[in-house]
Amino acid sequence: MSEANPDSAVTDRIVVVGIGADGWDGLSPRGRRAVEHAEVLMGSPRQLALVPESAAVRVPWPTPMLPAIAELLEKHRGRRVCALASGDPMFHGIGVTLGRILGPERLQVIAHPSSVSLACARLGWALHETPTVSLVNRPVATLAPDLLDGARLLVLSNDEHTPAAVAGVLCRSGFGDSRVVVLEQLGGPGENVVEGVAASWDLPAGDPLNVIAVEVRGAGALRLTRTPGLPDAAYSGDGQMTKHEVRALTLSALAPAPGEVLWDVGGGSGTIGIEWMRSHPRCHAVVFEREESRVQQIRDNSAALGVPTLRVSATAPEAFTRESSVPDAIFVGGGVTQPGLLDACWGRLRPGGRMVVNAVTTEAEALVLQWHSGRGGALRKFQIYRGEPLGGFTAWRPQLPVTQWTVTKPGDGPGTGPGNSTERDAP
Repeated sequence: MSEANPDSAVTDRIVVVGIGADGWDGLSPRGRRAVEHAEVLMGSPRQLALVPESAAVRVPWPTPMLPAIAELLEKHRGRRVCALASGDPMFHGIGVTLGRILGPERLQVIAHPSSVSLACARLGWALHETPTVSLVNRPVATLAPDLLDGARLLVLSNDEHTPAAVAGVLCRSGFGDSRVVVLEQLGGPGENVVEGVAASWDLPAGDPLNVIAVEVRGAGALRLTRTPGLPDAAYSGDGQMTKHEVRALTLSALAPAPGEVLWDVGGGSGTIGIEWMRSHPRCHAVVFEREESRVQQIRDNSAALGVPTLRVSATAPEAFTRESSVPDAIFVGGGVTQPGLLDACWGRLRPGGRMVVNAVTTEAEALVLQWHSGRGGALRKFQIYRGEPLGGFTAWRPQLPVTQWTVTKPGDGPGTGPGNSTERDAP
């Protein structure tokens, strides 16, 4: 994409200029020209204060921003607009939003080093090997899935209170020995670095513009990775859950991919929906559960395991009509024999989507076999044994056998193609 000429009279292209804590001094000549020739200058009050006064109309971002931004851009259409962004505008920045609204052809981005690039430079960490978790306008519990003994990660703070909140999550997750480094105003004249240990964190709130580096330490903490099949002990509640081994097999059959949506029908403890979302930060899930006591335990488990945005809905299939999302996959782990449930699930599943049904009772298994006869797909039966003490010896204790049916809905959607099931007469 060619660079827009800032001397042209009018352009329909919006120039997005990344600016750091070093302000005007840190801008490249190209970035300065874009700011100087703008007729309209947009940004946060803090960003607008970093550039010299000019004839440009200064427009602070509205609050909330997203609902109003399209109208705001249209209001100034046909004028030379420059939008200020923090650091690299395409790294968790306003550039991503503007690109989605306007399209890349109307966007010109002049980037500045991102806060994580500057943080890694200060710490001597490899940028390409360091995961980043954004807590900007997100619950601090979102950090939990990335906590693993020996890991290094960077956290984008929401404000000056985020470091203490991060220390709290580390302690509750068994990683109180972790080293926490707070890097404030990176690259600017007020740059400051403070550090401590999570378990003894008592430092006062500092600058709201900060990045947190964490060296995770906690050898005795329960090992909870993003790989499906967390230990049953990771969940609280009444024990109504898809157990560890079958859960791993079920998630493998559901095959989550970034950005996909799961409907988990008959949530119990929420294990399938929770581990679907833990598999990738962009995965989403809706859990349907009729028992109010279990609704609360699902919410408790999702918060404790780092996916607090998991949605819990009411009884299936009645609550389906209130859902605007179109599921890429549906798991039915409870209520299989409920009249009309499988029909309703199949009807809401997108073409090319996957449905996985686990049956434990003989009645549920009979219905699953009937649906397999009508829709095709794959059948599997699992019998899990666990070694448990018997007197002074060890004996194999069988778990309830599970019949699993996996099927892909025919159609033109993603995931369809050779090898997928073909639709026949439904039961």
